[in-house]
Amino acid sequence: MIEFHAPTADAPQLALSPLHRAALLTLRHLAEIGPIGLTPNRAIKRYFVTWAAAAFNWPGYTAEELYAINKVLNEHDFPPLAILHDLLLAAKLARHRKGFVHITKIGKDLLEHPGSLWITLAQHLLLSIGHDDMLEIEWVSVLNAVNVEAHSGVTDKQFCARLTGSDDKDYHIKSLVYAHVLRPLSWLGLLHETRPSRTERFFTKTALWPLTLTFDDGSQLSSVTKH
Repeated sequence: MIEFHAPTADAPQLALSPLHRAALLTLRHLAEIGPIGLTPNRAIKRYFVTWAAAAFNWPGYTAEELYAINKVLNEHDFPPLAILHDLLLAAKLARHRKGFVHITKIGKDLLEHPGSLWITLAQHLLLSIGHDDMLEIEWVSVLNAVNVEAHSGVTDKQFCARLTGSDDKDYHIKSLVYAHVLRPLSWLGLLHETRPSRTERFFTKTALWPLTLTFDDGSQLSSVTKH
């Protein structure tokens, strides 16, 4: 059984996680400035999306990159914020009340314990947020696979093929593995993603990986079920 270990509050490796940084900034905003307004459809209002795009400085979703394709920013234009919004609600770090997002007692407590906040985000991102029915993810096996394959670096195409047995032309399965395995692990700061070309992503483990995960020496690559 693989269990996450909480980093210490001052662990510099936590800075590798854009999701953790964004959660801290959002919870601090809620605690110090106040509730965040919601639209009638319960999306975060534009003023906060604009602030978050600049404050989060999320790799691949910086304010400059977002405004290159959007004149104004709504929540759905900034996917990391939309996922963070869902995570804060799922983990009960925030709640909706009377047209606003409010911080909860749990959210206030975890704001003071950054390592435990990271654990909470990791558990809910990997286990609680919905996954595509075509990809059954058994995270013990998947994390063992990543531990082996990304030790010296692996492309998304290579990892997908080794994990699922799909061929190079199975782009749908490749996109599912990226969206539900490689991207979440990158957002948590466990993997570092680079783009050698427009069609290829390359992943290596970060310094946060050994700090939060422990594996048996005999870890073997296990498969993920496709439907």
